[in-house]
Amino acid sequence: MRETARLSETPRLDGMARLGGMARLDGMARLSGMARLSGMARLGGMARPRGTVRIRDLIRRIEAATPPGRDRAVDGLRAVAILGVVLGHWLVTALVADSGTLRAASPLLYQPGLTPVSWVFQTLAVFFLVGGQMGAKSHDSARARGITYRRWLRARLARLFRPVAAVLTVWAVAAGVLLGAGVSLLTVHTLLKLVLSPLWFLLVYAALTAATPLVARLHPLWPLAVVLHVDLIRFGFDGPAWLGWVNLAAGWLVPYCLGAAWGRGRLRGRTAGWVLLIGGATVTAGLVLFGGYPAAMVGVPGAPISNLNPPTLAAVTFGLAQCGAALLLRGPLRRVLARPAGWAVVALVNLAAMTVFLWHQTAMMAVSVTTLRLAGPQSGLHTVPEGPGWVLARLCWLPVFAGALLICWAAFHAYESGRPRKGGGGAVRGGGPGGGPGGRVVRGGGPGGRVVREGRPGKQARQQAQQARHVEQRSV
Repeated sequence: MRETARLSETPRLDGMARLGGMARLDGMARLSGMARLSGMARLGGMARPRGTVRIRDLIRRIEAATPPGRDRAVDGLRAVAILGVVLGHWLVTALVADSGTLRAASPLLYQPGLTPVSWVFQTLAVFFLVGGQMGAKSHDSARARGITYRRWLRARLARLFRPVAAVLTVWAVAAGVLLGAGVSLLTVHTLLKLVLSPLWFLLVYAALTAATPLVARLHPLWPLAVVLHVDLIRFGFDGPAWLGWVNLAAGWLVPYCLGAAWGRGRLRGRTAGWVLLIGGATVTAGLVLFGGYPAAMVGVPGAPISNLNPPTLAAVTFGLAQCGAALLLRGPLRRVLARPAGWAVVALVNLAAMTVFLWHQTAMMAVSVTTLRLAGPQSGLHTVPEGPGWVLARLCWLPVFAGALLICWAAFHAYESGRPRKGGGGAVRGGGPGGGPGGRVVRGGGPGGRVVREGRPGKQARQQAQQARHVEQRSV
């Protein structure tokens, strides 16, 4: 089962199993080393020395568990992409209280001057870039070790859809409870739409992952040409609107193919980054100024054209500019993340990436609904998103959203990290740096990989090894 433990090339810190002498690294995923932040929550934010020591110990453990050859810039880009999506949704989505109902609204409709916010926080192209890089490397590595495509794909997709099932189950129950309590159908529809609409991204990502062996060597210009012709037919020759949904696959295939090229050793220099950044930005500006495309890179209610739903040529060329910027940031990110504290933050964000993505809208809505029932409509939360006052008020609500998201993480992160189960795949890695002469390192399926040092095969060690046999499901 040695190959199983190495299936993942993603930023899930799978390589951390090389830590010598450190037991139960799964505490990293559960933030146990952070003293559960209890020491920092008291005395007006003054942390107890014990809590500070535990945080520093966690940082040291993460640093020691990271293989020297790991490209931390990839993890950094992935964390930036996830946080960009979360902050973007929190900033450009408003739930307006109107005659006993909640309806969705966008500040971009009332304040066009906020359009540049969509340029900063619409980071999906970066996520697909990193996904293509990791998918190509992972598949090549699996093939080299004789791992079948079916086994490789199952391991990568398990991580995606296990937490999705939890979200769907919770909201199916919540919708029934809300309707039974007399909440209007319009309000329930608004809430469900906000929760379910981001799931399209996971479906596209899963489809591209499954197609990795076919598209990994595809030149990005081919799907870009498809997007160009689709938009030409739609907007230039008044073609059918449904044709635009072809771009849902072709549009995101462009950064995915770029990432695959990166994963296969191309795009090493800075020239490619500058070409993508300058070329993509120039073409996007031309399409917006002279081609009739909207400037906002997200959907705006009431706008005749959405750049994101489905993706347009402007969204794709803008994504190319983002990919170029990401490639140029690799060097600076590596230098920043060489510092243990910065790397620990990025590592923890990556460990919770799926939970954060799936539950961030729920966190915002929970704060909105609870506050409305307890205190009535609040500025920046339930009011029409117009004027700078709304923006300032919304910025003040962001820490509250983050606190609610932390609660969601505590409740549901187990569905992302996975649970040990009987009969699952296992992984025993020998000869690692921490194994020592005659020792073994047993790596489990926690986000960082559970690491247990075994000197002699005793009863406790055998039990820990048995609990670790679900690593194959943690390889996404």
